[in-house]
Formats: sequence, C-alpha cells, structure tokens
Amino acid sequence: MAEPTAKDKAWAIFDRIIVDASPFGLHTNPWRLMDDTREYVPDIATLERLLGVPLYLKATERSSVRALALDVWLAHELRRAGFEPDAVWPRLRHPRILPVPITKLLEALPKAEKMILTQRLIKKTSISEVTSSNPSILGKNYLSQVDVIMTDWVTGPEILVSTKRMDSSYGKNVTNLVAESYGDAKNLRLRHPMAALGFLIAVRSDILVKEPLIFGWLTDLVGKIGQEDDAYHATSLLLMDYEGDLAIDEENDEKEPENPLTPAGPEPAPDENKDVADIPSDEIDRALLELPRVTIQEELVDPHLQAATFIANIVNRTLDVTPITLHRKARLLRKNAAG
Repeated sequence: MAEPTAKDKAWAIFDRIIVDASPFGLHTNPWRLMDDTREYVPDIATLERLLGVPLYLKATERSSVRALALDVWLAHELRRAGFEPDAVWPRLRHPRILPVPITKLLEALPKAEKMILTQRLIKKTSISEVTSSNPSILGKNYLSQVDVIMTDWVTGPEILVSTKRMDSSYGKNVTNLVAESYGDAKNLRLRHPMAALGFLIAVRSDILVKEPLIFGWLTDLVGKIGQEDDAYHATSLLLMDYEGDLAIDEENDEKEPENPLTPAGPEPAPDENKDVADIPSDEIDRALLELPRVTIQEELVDPHLQAATFIANIVNRTLDVTPITLHRKARLLRKNAAG
C-alpha cells in the first residue's frame, strides 16, 4: 500500500475531531434566543481545532488540506442545524461524496449484501460516476467546483457554498479572488435560483498588520458580493490567528501554484481506484495532542460577515424556500431555540 498522503492523514484527524464534537452523531441545538432574537451559535472551538490540522501536518496550499478544514467544519454545522447527514457533502465518512439514493439502498439491503457493497464503496478513493472527492455542479454555462453541498435527487442542489483560504500574498490575490467567486456565483445562481448560495473566506490575521488597507478592501468586497440580487445569499470572512513559526515557507514549496488562494476541498487528482490509506490510531492520538493553537478573531470582523450570521442566513434561506414537509428536524431545532 502506498504511503499515506497529507490529505489521507488530515481526513483521519478531521474525522476524530468531528466525532469528539458530536459523540454518536448527536448535537446540541445551535439556535439560541438572545433578547427575544433567534441567533445561530456556531461551534467555533471545533473550527479552531480543524484549522490546526494543516499546520500540524505542515501541509502546503497545493495539497488542499489547509482549505479542506473549512469544508469539514461547514458540513458539520449543517448537520448541527438538523439537515440530513448524508445529503451534506463532504460526508462524515468515506466516500465523502455519495448520492443519497445509494445510502438509502445500503440501508435497505440485507446485512450480507450491504457489507459486500459497502466494502466495495469504501475500499477505493473514488469510483467513476458513483463516488468522488471533488464536487462540481453545472451552472448556466460551465461546471463550478463547489466545496460544501446539500443535495438530493428529489430537491436538486439546495445549498452550495464555496470556500477559500488566504494565508499570504494578500495584495495580489484579492482581485483574482473576487473575480473568480463573483463569476461562479452568477453561473450557479442562473441554473439553481432556489439554492442557498454562500461564500466564505478565511484569512490569516497578520493581514491587519501587513496589509490593513487590503483587509478593509477585502471586507468591503466580500460584503458586496453578498448583496447582489443574482449572486450570493450569504458571505463570511474569518480571521485566523496562529503563531508565525507555524507558517509554511511558500517560496520553498516547489509544488506551490502561482496563486496561493486554494479552493477549499479536494482538488482533482489522478487517484481514482486508488486504495484508501489506513492511518494508525496512535498516530491520530498523537496529532490531536500536538495540534497547534489557532484562534478565530470574530470580534475584528463586521457582524454581517461573522460566521453566526452567515450560517443563519444559509439555513434560513434553505428552510424559507422549501415546503414545511421537508427538513423537519432543522425547522424544529430553529423553532425550539434555547433561551
């Protein structure tokens, strides 16, 4: 068996962190009543742990592991909000992208047949036309990579979220970021007008010192692409704070692409039919003990771009445009917000 890649190791650690955050798949109600206002309370502690994984692995941008932490967290939040776990991609387990009808078929099969088919699905990294690690959705004119998705054959895509991460080279990348994201939003919105479209970017907090004007510009742009009638329904900006000596030296990374803004989520890779790597549990335990500390500095971001507002807008949009017979658990959680 081939040596596990950084992505293989990251998935194993991510999975353990999510299990710790939701034992047996159970969640507390993320909605709270604050001064008679219903607010969503995101699990920021879990996000901070997930963001420490790429730093622990010293993962480069090209590996997609750094940005993948955002995908795992957002999918976790959608499950906390009460949406069908297997309809949210990336899934809780491998394969990360698997159509809901196949999961329902597995549940209906006799035990012996279910075991055979399950082993077939989980043995390889992907199976052509069945499972995948790189979600793409057809927009009006072209396929767009979308990093966090909720979909089913009955409803079609209901949630489409694109995520980005930027740890350096802030000045020269902001324009490319907005142009790419703006184009994807319009492309997707024209084909899927009822889906809740979201955009989230995580930026290292040293931008406030190195490029304060760029941070102001980025804040303004991210806010504006969430105000267009034919673009995103919700946008968010996260500030990540971590020690300087944890950063990867991008200049020494020969595989680093010219643009260090990496779309969150697994990039297309020639790994179809590759065996899934097995990561020893003691290696995962050691990683969890040694995870670098990452802090999300929410107080430095405008309220309308904070994670709580972003997730609430995505959830509310999804529930508001679907019949009350759908997503009953999510509706019940929102209705029964704790005081």
